Amino acid sequence: MVAGLLGAGSLLGTGTLLADQTDARLDGLFEVLLQTKNGNTIRATENEIWKLWLQHPNTDVVQLMTLGTERMNFQRYDDALLILSQVIDRFPEFAEAWNKRATLYYIVGNYDASLADIERTLLLEPRHFGALSGMGLVYLQRRELTKARQAFEDLIRIHPNSPNAQENLKLIVESQRLQII
Repeated sequence: MVAGLLGAGSLLGTGTLLADQTDARLDGLFEVLLQTKNGNTIRATENEIWKLWLQHPNTDVVQLMTLGTERMNFQRYDDALLILSQVIDRFPEFAEAWNKRATLYYIVGNYDASLADIERTLLLEPRHFGALSGMGLVYLQRRELTKARQAFEDLIRIHPNSPNAQENLKLIVESQRLQII
């Protein structure tokens, strides 16, 4: 099925109704994240940002991303890797494909590959709070607390009221403080 979608030629067409990390609406949404402390508004804004990041002008890509995510969720990691890698091969400027594959690599414990894909995600979308969070988590797994701290601090500059980032940063700062004592 994956080979059929990718080989069908329909992936070469483009549309204008859907966007991705280049959507101009993201600027306003990130501004909301900078200004609000309301939990409901934060969650709704995050959801809108994720929706835009997951969109792509080509509907087949969106279907493949959904399929790859489903495979990952059902622990069919080889299938998910194949699907996400094929999307990246065809559309290397699609940040969310890199981010999803980074997540997959994190899940299977391939932290070097995860970091490489996170870096590519951030090159394409420097405000990608999911990628920054993932980077922090990779560095936590590798016990590189200074790098983890930097990732979460970078995340907080973009999304100052992210509960997960705040909590992770607090744990890292406390761990570093205890190491000094």
